[in-house]
Amino acid sequence: MKNSDKTRKMQALLLLLDDPDETVYEAVAAELIKESPRIIPKLEYVWENTCDENCQNRIEVLIQRLHFKENYKKLRIWSKQQDPDLFEGFFLTSKYHYPDLNIDRIERKIEEIRRKVWVELSNSLTSLEKITVLNHVFFNDFGFSVDNENHYSPRNCFVNQILETGKGNPVSMALLYTIVANRLDLPVRFIDIPKTPLLAYVDRKIAAKVHPAGVETDVLFYINPANKGSITGRRELEYQVKRTGLEPSVRYFEASSSRTFLTRLLEITEKSYELNGFREKTADIHQMISVLNHK
Repeated sequence: MKNSDKTRKMQALLLLLDDPDETVYEAVAAELIKESPRIIPKLEYVWENTCDENCQNRIEVLIQRLHFKENYKKLRIWSKQQDPDLFEGFFLTSKYHYPDLNIDRIERKIEEIRRKVWVELSNSLTSLEKITVLNHVFFNDFGFSVDNENHYSPRNCFVNQILETGKGNPVSMALLYTIVANRLDLPVRFIDIPKTPLLAYVDRKIAAKVHPAGVETDVLFYINPANKGSITGRRELEYQVKRTGLEPSVRYFEASSSRTFLTRLLEITEKSYELNGFREKTADIHQMISVLNHK
């Protein structure tokens, strides 16, 4: 189709957005959803220049669907990478709720945290001492903590809100902590334990020296971001798993993938939306979870 024909078709579709016939609107919406987010400014222009509340509501829904389609596409690409970047994944999931989220502003805040930790680190510090420094800056200087009073608030799931309020849920807080740690070249990874996820400090060489014979693991120790980065050893974790009635599983002791980490975040996001009455959003989040688990 020629550009002039495309332009005329688009103009015709936009003019039909206020058609009172729902059948006509559904046909128009189906065509517009096929387009890229580049048409959003055109939709916004129509919204600003109409007094028809129903038309405005339709446009708002269309814009949301276009944003979701684009974000879903990017998340699918992310999930297919061999070792996807955690920050990119966290940013994409946050953009679902905040489509105009500014990545540069988020990056600057994370860099501020990273740099404050970095100036206090040195090669002479042990792995445990480095995590102690990170904990002090992250939890004391910047005041990050788990929001125990409003655990399932949707805002606790999004990186911009966590950086602004200092509050998150156990998964989102663990995710932000891991991003900062990794940018300091600290080998922190996700441990997939139900309800209270832990992080692992991974160092195969040192782990082989400190663990008793028969224990084959790359994990040196475990970190609990929900408790200000408290440190847990292998034996303590084995006891915790046994006490909570969980069946022994490698996943409770060894590092999981970035996809699993992001899946757990989306699962708690889905539940948060549901508990707070945003049921229409749960279907979208479920689709995002599915794309991460697609083989």
